Parts: sequence; structure tokens; C-alpha cells
Amino acid sequence: MAAATEQPQQITEIEHAHLPVRGLSLHVAQAGKGELGTVVFLHGFPEIWYSWRHQMLAVAAAGYRAVAPDWRGYGLSDQPPEPEAAEYDDLIEDLLAILDTLAVPKAFLVAKDFGALVAYDFALCHPNRTCGVMGLGIPFGNDASSMNTLPEGLYIFRWAQPGRAEADFGRYNIKRVVRTIYILFSKSEIPMAKEDQEIMDLADLSTPLPEWFTEEDLDVYSSLYEKSGFRYPLHMPYRSLHKRKPIGDAKFQVPVFVVMGEKDYVYKFPGVESTMKDGTMEKHAPDMKITYIPEGGHFVQEQFPDYVNELLLAFLKDHPVDK
Repeated sequence: MAAATEQPQQITEIEHAHLPVRGLSLHVAQAGKGELGTVVFLHGFPEIWYSWRHQMLAVAAAGYRAVAPDWRGYGLSDQPPEPEAAEYDDLIEDLLAILDTLAVPKAFLVAKDFGALVAYDFALCHPNRTCGVMGLGIPFGNDASSMNTLPEGLYIFRWAQPGRAEADFGRYNIKRVVRTIYILFSKSEIPMAKEDQEIMDLADLSTPLPEWFTEEDLDVYSSLYEKSGFRYPLHMPYRSLHKRKPIGDAKFQVPVFVVMGEKDYVYKFPGVESTMKDGTMEKHAPDMKITYIPEGGHFVQEQFPDYVNELLLAFLKDHPVDK
């Protein structure tokens, strides 16, 4: 399995629009006609719609409509009026409104990072609007409280503190910050600072970018974070996910496919591996599939786009949409 090393794909086939969604203008990238259905791609941090460029073109070529929004406060979407009042449930309501605005009766959801949590919860709340869920790098049903066993230098704990990440990031330009986060999140070790360090101190300009992530890719991400800044992205997810309600005994009424890179640092979080291997997820999802990618990291859809596309297209083919 070869990692992506080519220059960014020509993405002229992808169209861009802004949709009026719950008082905000949200940016949505789209490709394809959708003869076979719609696939909605949901990004995490520090990502944007562009994170799904490889998958969007693949599903569009296969006969699906690809839709990739920038979450509120991210990329080309509007900032919410009070970012500090961010509510996790806003993302679920935004997703529902996007489907309504695009007149999409139901869609497949493909998501990663905190976007996967939104996809899982949306599918549980709105099974009649969901064809299936493919989650990358994040399982469901694990006990988030187990994170409390990790040291205070964990990036999640540091960034949850109001003002701390802002001061850390503020020492550098946006491009340097995005570059550092991409490098740290691409490693197999959990990003962790010592007591006398900040997270941005864990990599410098001598640390190379991952081989599959080009300077051109970095420029795209940087330009969009130049627009959005980090005010809302730090609140969602790092200062808001604690408001998410546990799924309890809820059961999925749609097929669920979880893909985990074994070199993804998230796989080392307490409880993640056991949740994926001890039958916890199967209790919630009768139609459940799990696949591991041995060399896959946190950004597996960019690292191994062809293989992820293959897995995604097989999942879609196995679950045709009723016309």
C-alpha cells in the first residue's frame, strides 16, 4: 500500500456554494450528479472540506453526489456570533439543515475526528435521513472519562484551557501553526508536552512534513485558517465536546463501518483499542464492520487515498440506496 506522494489532484470538478443555514452562511463543496445517492463528508480539526478531496472525486466518478461542508466557524463558512457559546448540538442541527437545503432526503455520512462523533449521533437521532456511516479513526461507545488518566500535558487538556492555545499559537504565523499540528497529529505518539513546554514546541521548521502532505496542501489549509482563525475551532471541539451526551443504550438502525489506522495516535488513547475489539460497538450496531489499516495514521484518507476510496466504494456498493 503506497502513501500518496503526488501533487494535489486537479479539483476543478468540485463546485463551491454558500448555503443559508440557521442564520449563517455555510460553505459547501460538491461534486457529482448523484444517480446512486449522496455522500456527505464531515471533517475534524485541523481540517476543512479539502481534507476529503480524494474521496469526493472518487465517489463522484462512481455515480454519487459528494458534499463536503466546512463546519460553522471553519474554512469559508461564517463564524457563529458567539464562538465561546459553542454548542455541540449545533453541528447536528447544521447537518440536518444542510440536507434540507440541498433537498437530500437521506445520505451516507463519511466522517473523521470529531466529525465522526457528529455522524454517529446524527445517525442515531435521524435514522430516516441516514443511509449508513463510515467513521475514520474514532470509535463510538468508549468511556471518555478514561482520558483523565493521561498527563496534563496532553494537547486536549492544554487546548481546553481558555487562552492557553491562543497564547501558544500566537507566537507564530498561521502557516507555522497548521504545519506543526499536521506534523504532530501524523505521528503515532500522542502529542504530549512537558511541564515547561507548550504544544507548539514539539516540532520546529526542521521537522519535515509527512511525505503525502505537500507544501501546496499546506498552503490551502493555511489560507483557510487565515480566514477563520482558531477562535471557534478551539471551542469546537476542545472546549465543547464535554457537553456531548453519551449514547447510552442507543442502537443504530443503519450500517456502520469504522476504519482505524493502527499508527493513529488516537488508537493509543485509553479504552479505544478495547472498545474496538471487545464487542462494545457491536452492541450498538447490529450491522457493523471494522477494518484496520496497519500503517494508517490520523489522516488516513489523505495518506492512503486509494485504499480508503476502495473501502468507501465497497461500503457504498454493499448498501445501495432504495429509489
